[in-house]
Amino acid sequence: MIQTPYYLIDKARLLPNMEKIAWLREASGAKALLALKCFSTWPVFDFMRDYMDGTTSSSLYELRLGYEKFGKETHAYSVGWADNEIDEAVSYADKIIFNSLGQLDRFGDKAAGIATGLRLNPRFSTSGFDLADPARPFSRLGEWDMARLEQAENRINGVMIHYNCENSDFDLFSEQLSRIERDFGDFLKRLDWVSLGGGIHFTGDGYPLDKLADRLKSFSDNLGVQVYLEPGEASITRSTTLEVSVLDVIDNGKKIAIVDSSIEAHMLDLLIYRETAKLPQSGDHAYQIAGKTCLAGDIFGEARFDKPLEIGDRVTIDDAAGYTMVKKNWFNGVKMPAIAIRELDGTVRVARDFGYEDFAAALG
Repeated sequence: MIQTPYYLIDKARLLPNMEKIAWLREASGAKALLALKCFSTWPVFDFMRDYMDGTTSSSLYELRLGYEKFGKETHAYSVGWADNEIDEAVSYADKIIFNSLGQLDRFGDKAAGIATGLRLNPRFSTSGFDLADPARPFSRLGEWDMARLEQAENRINGVMIHYNCENSDFDLFSEQLSRIERDFGDFLKRLDWVSLGGGIHFTGDGYPLDKLADRLKSFSDNLGVQVYLEPGEASITRSTTLEVSVLDVIDNGKKIAIVDSSIEAHMLDLLIYRETAKLPQSGDHAYQIAGKTCLAGDIFGEARFDKPLEIGDRVTIDDAAGYTMVKKNWFNGVKMPAIAIRELDGTVRVARDFGYEDFAAALG
């Protein structure tokens, strides 16, 4: 029995996402790059690489991780490359994407030996959160002015356009892609490739994958470009759980189960966006599931169980991979969850455990 807390990546649950990505690549001609900002747990990269074309990154360290651990095609993007990073970044990358014309002006010569791109901001998005909206007022993410884009034309051969966020609406995706074709099509036709970023929830249940494939192929054929997708959450959705154990049960007017984990430390993205964890919801016994840190709001959410919880009982929290494992931290010195992998044959192995030495090494 593995000591909780731990993340459990189940390859049998990861596989359907991979198969949908592989089908979409074949049917549409688009290439798919794993977005490491969402998921960087490299012990399963050997499994994922058979279904994807490579990785895309948001920093030098993500870039190096993709290059060393995933291989295949490696895209390098950063909101701001530093002087002490650019040479190393170029050494790992097949394509480097600059966030602004200023960065291209500054570092374009350094990237002369590889494909070069620029981030294009269409000034609209599907994000419902201002915090994550790349099209928010005064956004620093990408260029949109055609005069500035024209200045870059002879120095780039592609663009990245990231404007979707948890978008499960194909019709909305298609409409906004039509806006991109209308507003920027003449410019895009003079390029070799266009990345449409991530945030398209095409591995979700009921998503019209065939329509997406046709729409991507049409976009590619009309503009004469190679299309890239950057699935993050779509790659790993529903593949991973956070396994925790009950440490205490209290009743202060509401039954509260305190577990050996923390939403602040181990599922931070949910806390940032004021979302609750995906907890069991079957049964007549209701509990609030709370973390063990001193933060008053360290609460995973409300759950229901078939029988009363007792100390030592296991609680499974679903969908614990995307923007979760990459944000785990050492708040309160709470033990970081181990990383376990369930193979296709059902066997489970611990890929990584964390101890006091890791906590101490992160602080000095």
